[in-house]
Amino acid sequence: MTNEISGFLKNDPKLTTLYEQLESKILERMENVKVILQKSQIAFRSSKSFAFVWLPIRPMKNRLESYLILSFGLDYLLSNPRVIEAVGVRPKRWTHHIIIQKPAEIDEEILNWLDQAFRFSLRGFPSFGVLFSKRRFCAFFC
Repeated sequence: MTNEISGFLKNDPKLTTLYEQLESKILERMENVKVILQKSQIAFRSSKSFAFVWLPIRPMKNRLESYLILSFGLDYLLSNPRVIEAVGVRPKRWTHHIIIQKPAEIDEEILNWLDQAFRFSLRGFPSFGVLFSKRRFCAFFC
C-alpha cells in the first residue's frame, strides 16, 4: 500500500487494516491487477476496472465509525443481504455495493463475487468506471 492510499484512507488504522487485507486477497487471487488511486476511490483494474473501494461521504446510523464500501459489477442481480444496493446500469450489467466494517467480512463469499466481477470485466464491455455513479448511490446510502 502506498502513502497516497494511506492518505486517502485518512491514515485511519482500522481502514488501513481493512483495505490492506482486501487488497492482498485480490492481488493473490487475480493476475495482472493494478491498483489505481483516483480522486474519490481506489480502483482494481486488469484490462478494465472491476472493483472499487471508497469511503462513505457522511456518517450513517447503525454502522461503525470506520468502514469501506466495496463496489463491483456483475452480469446478474446478486440477491444477498450483504448487498446494500444493486443498480441495473444497463441490460445484463449490475453494480453492487457492500459495506465492509471488519476484517472477518472479507471472506470467501465476497472474494468469489470479486472473481466473477474480474472475469466479467474481461468480456469486452465498456469500462465499469464509466457506469459507476457514486453520487447517485450516496444520495441514499452514505
